[in-house]
Amino acid sequence: MEEHSMTSGHAHIRNQATRSSIPVWLPTLVGVVVANGFNACATIPSKFVRQAEPGVTLTALTSHPDAYKGKVVILGGVVIEQKQGEDRMLLRVKNRPLDADYIPHMPVSSEGPEAGHYWVKVLAKDLPKGYRDWSRLVVVGQVSDEVPAHHGPSEGLEPVLAALYLRGWGGGWSGYGLFEDTWEDKRDTRYLLSTPKPLQKNN
Repeated sequence: MEEHSMTSGHAHIRNQATRSSIPVWLPTLVGVVVANGFNACATIPSKFVRQAEPGVTLTALTSHPDAYKGKVVILGGVVIEQKQGEDRMLLRVKNRPLDADYIPHMPVSSEGPEAGHYWVKVLAKDLPKGYRDWSRLVVVGQVSDEVPAHHGPSEGLEPVLAALYLRGWGGGWSGYGLFEDTWEDKRDTRYLLSTPKPLQKNN
């Protein structure tokens, strides 16, 4: 009986030591990682994923523009420039390739075609005010065959997407922050997927 009590006591001490050796911040870190994991699985609403052409990259868009004209694609990037129109905003985006969960990342090469740029045409009315602070975003958009106004020939071919859905991340956690904004074009889907309204062309 005494031996059993001593064994139980030693086990209790070992359990206490094990618990005390776990850093107090570890459960919080695990919670954040798990939250990010679930977050990544729902980066884009499923209705847009179903509409989009699978696996399209910026390289594919610039190499075969006619093949994707009018189709819905998904790209990632970071906003580097904006031009205000009457009711629309043109965002120039530096491309960031997407992973399997539609999360943008730095391209492997800073000089390859995946390190290029594209434009996003978006209704300015409901665009989140904090979009200028987004460290990265994912874009669901319909490919237009138009050229942005004031687009110089030296800039090369930069596709234009008529935005259907945007999701932006804040600048915390090196751009992988938990804070984020979304934007969605709420107009009739049949209208959205018809021929995009032309942008202003160069003279």
